[in-house]
Amino acid sequence: MKPRYTGKGQIAYAFCGAALALAASPAAADEFTLRGYIEPEARIFTESASSPRQKDTGHSVAAEATFQYLPESNDGSFVFTPFVRLDQRDSERSHWDIREARYAHYGSDWEIRVGIDKVFWGVTEAVHLVDVINQLDLIEDPIKQEEKLGQPMIRLRSFQSFGTLEAFILPGFRERTFPGKDGRPATNIPVDQKLTQYESGAKEWRTDLAARYSNTFGDVDLGFSLFQGTARDPILNPALDGGGNLVLAPFYPLMKQVSLDVQATIGPWLYKLEGFGRRELGDNYGAATGGIEYTFYGVFGTEGDLGTVVEYAYDTRGMNQRNPYQNDAFLALRWAANDAATTSILAGTVVDTETGALGFRFQGERRLAENYRLSLEAHLFSNVPQRDPTYHVADDGYVQIRVARYF
Repeated sequence: MKPRYTGKGQIAYAFCGAALALAASPAAADEFTLRGYIEPEARIFTESASSPRQKDTGHSVAAEATFQYLPESNDGSFVFTPFVRLDQRDSERSHWDIREARYAHYGSDWEIRVGIDKVFWGVTEAVHLVDVINQLDLIEDPIKQEEKLGQPMIRLRSFQSFGTLEAFILPGFRERTFPGKDGRPATNIPVDQKLTQYESGAKEWRTDLAARYSNTFGDVDLGFSLFQGTARDPILNPALDGGGNLVLAPFYPLMKQVSLDVQATIGPWLYKLEGFGRRELGDNYGAATGGIEYTFYGVFGTEGDLGTVVEYAYDTRGMNQRNPYQNDAFLALRWAANDAATTSILAGTVVDTETGALGFRFQGERRLAENYRLSLEAHLFSNVPQRDPTYHVADDGYVQIRVARYF
């Protein structure tokens, strides 16, 4: 089972040690909490695999625990969250990671966090264009791409009357995870991470920088962000491995990015927009996505709410493998039952307006008894031509069932 750290784990463990040292300061902890889950998973793929090594079913089990210390002084906290998965088919998916290991200290109008942490930027449903701090854990969430690896960082926040200012120092880069030759969903040509290259001479040891301003103006939430460092999404270049086999070699370029995310809530209407301008390898390009949600409250005489979601995404690069949402529309319905079991459903489709390719998404969750939760997901594809960016995973549509036991 493989840890997901670059530099043989030295970066991550150094930050774990720093956070632990800060947490062990003279203030005695007056509160300790432990929470987490154990979650078996089953995946059933709806089409035959492109490789005889790949199977049509797979099973795995994951576990995550969060330990939290709150000092007696109430001016800080320490959080440690390890994660592990054992997978039946894919050795690359059998892995562990430290999602969080950070110490936070709180002042009257400021906060500093040191260690491994996760940060989320963005407002839209289908794709999160501006979210660039953490690396994606692609073997955990290959389609939605919302699961993240923990990122070593120093994060300083200042809360002012004119808004919140944040500064990030990000020492050490984390490579994106990719499935192995037995894994699904996966590209038709396997990715060989041993051939990874960087534009930066410091490679994974480069220190990246980021800053963000956010505030609420009446009904409008605004975020403006800057990032300079190694791009989290690699360019996959054809190459030959040591045995002369065709593979894809990740290349991580440097980039500078300016981004904006805006969300306005006006009664049952929700307006969303996010996008970026980026300079990379001497080129300037941009991407944006936005949409509208409308919620019908108490529909069908029940306590449930039904939301309609319409979004559109555009990328000035046109069709490219790094962002399949280059000229795509997303239509969905969101149901929240507002019951004791917190039942929720999201069902939608992505339509590529250039190629006609269709992607279908279903997510449903419901609590079972007091400590169990059932989740069902389906990601399916239809009418995907060879020139579409999602063609390499079009035969890897699947249905996934998870039952989590929380503690």
